[in-house]
Amino acid sequence: MNADDQAITRQPRAYLTFVFIGLSAGLLSGLFGVGGGTVILPLLVLMLHYDQRRGAGTSLAAIVPTASVGVISYALSGAVAWIPALILAAGAVIGAQIGTRLLPKISQAALRWGFVGFLVIVIVSLFVVIPSRDAHLILGWANGIGLAGVGMVTGIIAGLIGVGGGVIVVPVLMLVFGTSDLVAKGTSLLMMIPTALSGTIGNLRHRNVDLLAAGIIGLSACTTTALGAWLATLINPFVGNMLFAGYLIFIAVQMAIKAIQAHRR
Repeated sequence: MNADDQAITRQPRAYLTFVFIGLSAGLLSGLFGVGGGTVILPLLVLMLHYDQRRGAGTSLAAIVPTASVGVISYALSGAVAWIPALILAAGAVIGAQIGTRLLPKISQAALRWGFVGFLVIVIVSLFVVIPSRDAHLILGWANGIGLAGVGMVTGIIAGLIGVGGGVIVVPVLMLVFGTSDLVAKGTSLLMMIPTALSGTIGNLRHRNVDLLAAGIIGLSACTTTALGAWLATLINPFVGNMLFAGYLIFIAVQMAIKAIQAHRR
């Protein structure tokens, strides 16, 4: 981020934007079991002109307090699978370090298109996965190894794209491991806390984090995460998926347009 962009992100409008981003991310975090990175990163890029690397690092740092509040909300209703979450987190912490090491070596264009591709995969999964409130996760050796593998892949994506991985873990837990949508969301939020911490440490070393922005966004998100988690228990899971898919389609289109415009310059 150059000096002009740095000045823009310290203007009053920028602070209000940080709060808006945080409130939006917190609501979706609780509602869909994601850390909020699918909201934070694109809005930082589109509204405040953050470059992809700094936006990814800032997003990942903001996820830590957001996911923490979400876990507490889901845990109060018993919708957290603690051991699977720890297995996912162990793989994700390793993967996050790999992702953050790759981040400075990948071009801005590649990151933009990679993020668009990532969102397309998520959107498709939201139409494929049919959540069930009655399904349970049965943990065994095969599942344990599978969870560790999913965690590592999620961690790499977290380090590269700046999301906590909920948009991957939630549908995978429901579709592959056969758990309920609420438990998948609560477990996902718990998994992404150490993942986001690990990725943030790596990003701090490479100076890819705006700590002030991350702090404002994270604290703002904490005020709406519990509300989102409560709404998740009331809204039909399929309807929730479709609403989220619609939002991600909008974000993916905007990011694709930005990548095309950058390529033409």
